[in-house]
Amino acid sequence: MALQVIWSSGLAFLDAYFLAKKKSFHNHVLLSLFVVGDWCTGLLSLAAAASSAGVAVLYFHDLGSCSFGEECTKFQLSVAFAFLSWISIFISSLIMFWIWAAG
Repeated sequence: MALQVIWSSGLAFLDAYFLAKKKSFHNHVLLSLFVVGDWCTGLLSLAAAASSAGVAVLYFHDLGSCSFGEECTKFQLSVAFAFLSWISIFISSLIMFWIWAAG
């Protein structure tokens, strides 16, 4: 997720720069780079969320129970938040793809 934070922060700063300079953001090469970057970070985030869910399934279903107590609840919650964050990343990727396709 650190890669996603760096990528999203870079895009936010670039958006702010273009808004401050009142320039057009519709450069085809630049948008192509952003589309590929968004899809790559989105797929990596999905892979991280899915692997975390696999570990949760291992703890709770395959091993019978989790013996870490409070930590197990925190882990389940973090897996749920990982999937929720992936949904927002996916929506952002689709919007970037539509902007690229429209340009």
